[in-house]
Parts: sequence; C-alpha cells; structure tokens
Amino acid sequence: MLIWIIFLPLLGVLGCALVPRGRGDVAKWVALAITAADLVLAGLMVAGFEPGGGLQFVTRQMWVEQAGIRFFIGVDGISMPLVALSALLSFLAVIASWKIENKPGFYFAMILLLQVGMNGVFSAQDFVLFYVFWELVLVPMYFLIAQWGGPRREYAAIKFFLYTLFGSVFMLVGIVALRLTAGTFDMRELTVLAPQLDAGFQWWLFAAFFLGFAIKVPMFPLHTWLPDAHVEAPTAASVLLAGVLLKMGTYGFLRVSLPMLPDGFGAWRGFIVALAVISIVYGAATAFAQKDVKKLVAYS
Repeated sequence: MLIWIIFLPLLGVLGCALVPRGRGDVAKWVALAITAADLVLAGLMVAGFEPGGGLQFVTRQMWVEQAGIRFFIGVDGISMPLVALSALLSFLAVIASWKIENKPGFYFAMILLLQVGMNGVFSAQDFVLFYVFWELVLVPMYFLIAQWGGPRREYAAIKFFLYTLFGSVFMLVGIVALRLTAGTFDMRELTVLAPQLDAGFQWWLFAAFFLGFAIKVPMFPLHTWLPDAHVEAPTAASVLLAGVLLKMGTYGFLRVSLPMLPDGFGAWRGFIVALAVISIVYGAATAFAQKDVKKLVAYS
C-alpha cells in the first residue's frame, strides 16, 4: 500500500503533462482524482497501522547491488502521521488551486511531483533513497514559486533553491561518510552502527547533517529564505511549504541526527538549544510586527 501512496501521484504527473494545451480543466480533474485516491490509501494505512508495531508497510528490494543501495521503504510512529498529513494537504492544495489558468497542466504536475517527494522522504529507510526524495522536493517547489509566485518570485525561488542546495551538499557529505565508515546505507542498521563511531567523528557528521536539516526547519540564522518564499509562493504552495516541507527538517533530526549520532548531539546540544531559543524569541517578535498574513505564518 505504501508504495502506491508514494508513486500514485507520479502517474498523475504523467497524466497532467500529457494534457493537450487548452484543456487545463482535464489536468485539474486528474490531479483531484489522484490526490483523492492517495488520501483514501493514506486513510487505510492509518486504519491498519498498529501502534508500537515498529516499521510497517515495508517494501525492501535490492536496487543497486554493487553499491549496496536498496529500495527500502516503511513507516513507523514518527513517519506515518507525516505521510497522512502530506496526502491531506496535497488534496486540499489541488482544491485551493482550482482557479489556476496559467499553464494548469504544468502547475498540477508540480503539485503532484512535490507530493511524491514528500511521501518518499518520510517513507525512505535507505539513505540514498532518502536523499533522492529530499532533492526531488526542491525541483517542483522552485517552479511553483518561480512560475506562479508574486512580483519577486524569481528572487524568492532562487534564494530557496540556493539555500536548500547548500544544505543538501553537506548532508550528502555526511551520508557518504557514514557509508564509508559503517559500511551501509540502511538507516535502520545505521541506528545501531553509527552510535559506535568515534565521538570526534560524530561531531563532524552531526555538523554536516545539522546544516542540511536546520536550513529546512529553518533555524536562526539560516531562516532568511523562508519569508520570501512564503510571501511570493502561490497560496497552495505556501500551504504545502508550511504544512509539510518545513517538517522535513525536524523529521531529519528525529530520524537521523539524534538516534545515529548521540555523541555528536551531546557536543552540539548547548549550541542548538541557544539557537532554538533565539529562533523562538526572534520569530515571535518579528511575527508580532507583521501585517502580511503570509509573513506572519512564515515567522510563526
């Protein structure tokens, strides 16, 4: 079931891309049908989920045998609610975009591709798969902002792209370093193996992953891309950005940084707490002064 939840929107991407010019209404109905079906599947997954049952709805197949890369997906108590949230908000985003008339086929294809990436990030149990889905999210969100955003959409889209890409480079370095030292991309195995690594090495690994995840949260002072992206993005993209994409950073900390690198977290803990407190106070004070609703949401 989970594999359908992830990849069913990809069929919708192809459907929307093949819609003839001038038939944007068809793309809208394709997107609505796909996201509705995905929401139903997500509801069935939630209904069939057993609390405390560990990783469920698992699919595990060898992908690139020479490199030890597997197509390994599954959900647990952390990721299952986020997959369901992604399905719900994607469905609502399509409804909120019903009046889109500028390139509707491409627009709804990007919404659906974004859903593929979000569902994949929360379901991936192999680091390479996780990274592929993480980067996939960047592409449709860039186009949603750059094509259908406000007056400063190009600036906001490029800023979003560069910030996210910057963090992703460091995250990739961390993933490769883990593979070379622990010998696997399997995130479940790394939860056992990585904590045994040297504390000094964990310090550097934690720093690499911190940059990737903190930008996505975002934490002060890596947050400056978010107000621009929120304000300039179309409403549906803002909903997905605030409701799901920003959760990816926190999810990364919970899935990767804390369980895999406990000594690294211990070394960085004071610094992270200080940044978190600054982020809360600064965000609240700045949000209080905003008159634009989207900026208010961005800072809150």
